Amino acid sequence: MADDDDDDCMLTQEALAESRLANAARIVKDGEELMDYLYNRGQYTDKKLAPRPDLIFLDLNMPKKDGREALREIKADSQLRSIPIIVLTTSKAEEDIHRSYDLGANSFIIKPMTFSSLVEVMKTIGKYWFETVKLPL
Repeated sequence: MADDDDDDCMLTQEALAESRLANAARIVKDGEELMDYLYNRGQYTDKKLAPRPDLIFLDLNMPKKDGREALREIKADSQLRSIPIIVLTTSKAEEDIHRSYDLGANSFIIKPMTFSSLVEVMKTIGKYWFETVKLPL
C-alpha cells in the first residue's frame, strides 16, 4: 500500500484483517518509496523483507512522487506492469479516474467513508483478486 495518511493505512490494515485476507500488507509513504520497494533499493534491498507484491493499493496524492507518476513508471516497466494496481483515493475527479485508467490502473476505488464499507470493499477485492483471477507469478 502506498499512502501517506497514517490513519488511512491503519484503517485499511484493520479492514484487511476484518475481511480475513491473510496476505501481509506492507506500507510505503510515497511514490519514491514505492519505487525503491519494487526495485529493492535503499532500505528494501532484502527481497525477503520486500517481496514482490501481489497487488498494490495506490493513493494518488502523496508527497515527493505522487501516485500518478508511480503508476506511469510501474506500468512502463516490463518486469512490474503485471502487478495489479488498485487506485484507492479520496479523489472523485473524473479527470483522475480517466487518467488512472489511461496510465494502466486495474481499478479505481474512492475510499469509503465508513469502516464497515471499507471492510466490504476489502472482502470484494480479496474475493476477486485472490480467489477469482489468476495472476502471473
